[in-house]
Amino acid sequence: MPAPITLISHALCPYVQRIAIALAEKDMAFERRTVDLSRKPDWFLAVSPLGRTPVLMIGDDVLFESAAILEYLEETLPSPLHPASPVERARHRAWIGFGSECLNDIAGFYSAADAQTLDAKAASLHARFRVLEGQLEIGPWFAGDRFSLVDAVFAPVFRYFDTFDAIGDFGAFDGLSKVAEWRRNLSFRTSVQQAVTPAYADRLELFIERKGGALADILASRALPHAVVRVAGEA
Repeated sequence: MPAPITLISHALCPYVQRIAIALAEKDMAFERRTVDLSRKPDWFLAVSPLGRTPVLMIGDDVLFESAAILEYLEETLPSPLHPASPVERARHRAWIGFGSECLNDIAGFYSAADAQTLDAKAASLHARFRVLEGQLEIGPWFAGDRFSLVDAVFAPVFRYFDTFDAIGDFGAFDGLSKVAEWRRNLSFRTSVQQAVTPAYADRLELFIERKGGALADILASRALPHAVVRVAGEA
């Protein structure tokens, strides 16, 4: 009997979503356990050396850091999401790293203290997505017809913009028809939809409000309605 799998999560963590998507694509059952990173319980600190999510528990074994977890899943589970070619695998790993850089810019975007910084971060994200526009092949996914780990990594990146676009038009996808279509395709993928709870968008809005700054000011001025959700895992 295979060892039980537990994914220790934060409700908004995009790196957790990568793992949830990969596990779903590999048709692997797993338990999800959400922690509040503002009040980290002792049991979590005992298994997470860096005090952050995701953490994957496979029986008594514990893994941390999303890139390492994704590689472990590729090495040990069926239904590979990496290409068969070593050269293409290396290229996909490079684009996975690029996805993490995009997430860093997104964090800078929602944390921007003023409108000038917000605009600069939006421009930086557009520039990154313009690079992707030139890399996309014909087909619904990053590498064409085959869903890969690069898709699993960029789905959480694009999910942020479902909320950002409801707040304002920041031009992140202007003139980028291939990336926009890729984003749409990912949004309909079952594994992507199920990687977060139905309350994700409400939680993200509340997180932005609590962050303060330029994006929170725009959100407040629009007076967007949302359910006030307070659950374990909010930042």
